[in-house]
Amino acid sequence: MAAIEVLKLLNDPLTQVGLTCATIFIFLVAVFIASFYNYKPSLSFGETINSYSRFIYGCFLKPHSGDGSGSQQDALESFYRAQASVYDATRQRLLHGREDMLGMVAAQLKLRTENGTLARRPIWVDIGGGTGYNIEAMSQYIDVPAFFKSVYLVDLSPSLCEVAVSRFERLGWKNIKVLCQDARSFRLEDHEEGLGGKDTPKSVKQAAYEFQDTPITHGADVVTMSYSLSMIPDFYSVVDSLTNLLAPTGIIGVADFYVQSKIDYQTRNYTGGDIDRHCNWYSRVFWRGWFEIDRVSLEAARRDYLEYKFGTIISVNARNHFLGVRIPYYIWIGCPKETGSSGTKLAELDAAATESPYLSALDLQLKSLDEARKSTSVDIHSKAYESAIVNLAASLPLPACWYQSHHWRIYYDASLPKHRQFNSEYIYAFTWEDARADARILKIKPDDVILAITSAGDNALSYALEQPKRIHAVDLNPAQNHLLELKVAAFTALGYSDVWKLFGEGKHDQFRGLLIEKLSPHLSSVAFQFWLHHGERTFGKRGLYYTGGSRHALNLVKWLFRALNLINEVKKLCAAKTLNEQREIWQNSIRRVLLSRILCWTVVANERWLWKALGVPPAQRQMIEQDYVRQNDAATVSDTEILPTAKRGIRSGRAIWEYMVNTLDPLVNTTLVSDDNHYYLLCLQGCYSRRCHPDYLTPKAHIKLSRTNAFDGLRIHTDEMNEVIARMTPSTLTVAVLMDSMDWMEPCGAAAKEQVQRLNKALKVGGRVMLRSSGLNPWYIKDFEEGGFAAKRVAARLPGTCIDRVNMYASTWLCTKVAELAPEIPALGMADSHSSMDKLDI
Repeated sequence: MAAIEVLKLLNDPLTQVGLTCATIFIFLVAVFIASFYNYKPSLSFGETINSYSRFIYGCFLKPHSGDGSGSQQDALESFYRAQASVYDATRQRLLHGREDMLGMVAAQLKLRTENGTLARRPIWVDIGGGTGYNIEAMSQYIDVPAFFKSVYLVDLSPSLCEVAVSRFERLGWKNIKVLCQDARSFRLEDHEEGLGGKDTPKSVKQAAYEFQDTPITHGADVVTMSYSLSMIPDFYSVVDSLTNLLAPTGIIGVADFYVQSKIDYQTRNYTGGDIDRHCNWYSRVFWRGWFEIDRVSLEAARRDYLEYKFGTIISVNARNHFLGVRIPYYIWIGCPKETGSSGTKLAELDAAATESPYLSALDLQLKSLDEARKSTSVDIHSKAYESAIVNLAASLPLPACWYQSHHWRIYYDASLPKHRQFNSEYIYAFTWEDARADARILKIKPDDVILAITSAGDNALSYALEQPKRIHAVDLNPAQNHLLELKVAAFTALGYSDVWKLFGEGKHDQFRGLLIEKLSPHLSSVAFQFWLHHGERTFGKRGLYYTGGSRHALNLVKWLFRALNLINEVKKLCAAKTLNEQREIWQNSIRRVLLSRILCWTVVANERWLWKALGVPPAQRQMIEQDYVRQNDAATVSDTEILPTAKRGIRSGRAIWEYMVNTLDPLVNTTLVSDDNHYYLLCLQGCYSRRCHPDYLTPKAHIKLSRTNAFDGLRIHTDEMNEVIARMTPSTLTVAVLMDSMDWMEPCGAAAKEQVQRLNKALKVGGRVMLRSSGLNPWYIKDFEEGGFAAKRVAARLPGTCIDRVNMYASTWLCTKVAELAPEIPALGMADSHSSMDKLDI
């Protein structure tokens, strides 16, 4: 009976209203209590009580009233007048992302100053700047009085502007001007001397794209909006006014609340990535209603219009975790979508959709759209070119990759299932190919154009040390390319000590600060999003090399050593100074763990484990099994033989065990791990040592790779190998490094033959394909021999021998193109003609 009475009581509307009010009250009390853990402990107990009492009263209790005019200024004053003096003290926990946005803007400005894009002392306009907190906070990254010629704070609230004036008088900054006016009516020429008449700031055109041979440098160099766009009712006109205010070479930074469904943005290719952008239904409904109490509007149109009117450089979606709730906010860094500087940069790059698969903006701007459409039917174009044609025809911004400081990363559609299948995780945190063996076999020259699989990017960096003409790094997994991008950005922006911590030790306790303040201008938006979400955990306590799919193998080995009390033995082996000492430790302790038959048969030989932890697909495992049978004098095994399940499991276990024996035993006997085998040193101790590490991590290599133009020839493709090769100009590649990728193909399929034909078309005569295989005589070699190549096995791992310092593969092959093939494969929807692109001097 009591339960029935309770249910009746809960159904009463007055009870429900009372419970709602009680819940809100409890939440406000919790906010008040949490305020004592303020970021600035200088606040006294009395100040904290006063600040948050006024905050709670102004936000939740005080009626919104004013002088009755109904204007936006009246509404703002009604809200801020009572809490203007405590605004900063009560917003630190609520308004996240402001400092990060300022840090990213400062990083962009520093880079533009260094490369000469910003040739004068810049002008900064902070729209809705309120109390001036942002301008003072910028001093963490830039000397505001010395760096900026002028800084304008524009806000419509007189109460907040009074606080700002007092702030800058206290700081003694003379170049700050506080203006209490509507952002729509602000004109820089009305306040900035020397910009009147013929020097009046020229704005970005809002109609069709217009290529500028010489970028116009007048106007505001920086515009920022921090939690102000969501409070402007007529936001369309304000955003439109910003396109007139911002110089064509300027940047704009915004941080604000938002809610949005993926339905709104999933078909757009210009948003710069969508990690964590989607908000579920409950979040959208609750936060819209909650913030509307204070006239803060979270509708998606505000952010959407901003992204439509400007080009996106970096976009970030995040959550403010506070008292168990997650408040969505975003950080966005953009630039004019018609900026002439973007066209200039692209025109200077080897950026045609032929050998260097990128759209030439110069070619695009000089043609009409009709001509551009016609040209796509006869030219070989990259996917970046095709996406740009569509966007330009619709007056949309280009994909975010076009507005990056560097054009290493080529546009790809991150929404495709073939990319999403990896669940935002790379498999390899380090590369398993011996760079020294590659150098010996390939003998890279300055005019070489190299195509290689990205993996963890170590091989691409090794090739970059040889300074070839161009390197095309290809991987279907976006996260593998994010890792390569991070490494390239680190060499470009960081000193040797930071690079060593990141990729030598695999740990850096200041990673987030480095990412925002130094690396952000050198990363694509998608890569920056990835590392902002995963970087601190990746470079934290466990370290880089215990992440990715390969972490499973390293964690298993580490667990076994700890369980069997062999940690000290591992340390001894990693420190062994002679081969004899190393062999003794290996034979007496470690070998019986790593080469345990039980471990191999029950765990390592498991098909799921081989793929998840070691990146060995079923087709490659089958090659290992077939070689095992052949080497044990069994009857010849068909490539498509099917055995009973039990027999196949036994054979697989034995084959994998023997493969591991042939890998590890010769290696321990011939290479000193502590001194000259960083591949296995890393696996045993989770990091490199100062004595033993990849060549690209030496101080000398850092000097070479940190030069301004060190990676100008790098192109990072996120796609299938065949897709990339098909969009290359015929006879332009000189080297293709396929690693063991062809082992992954099915012998009964047509993929191998198709790839060989495409390679023949893309390579010059005399061009070479280097590949490694888990088989001594891989089945696809005959496809190379029939496809215009002369195949030569340049290394073979026979029992008891060591092929290189990794010794993981059974053979290495070099296939040299000796003849052209008649065209058999049509290009991807395009005719095999590229005459118009040949006219470009790129």
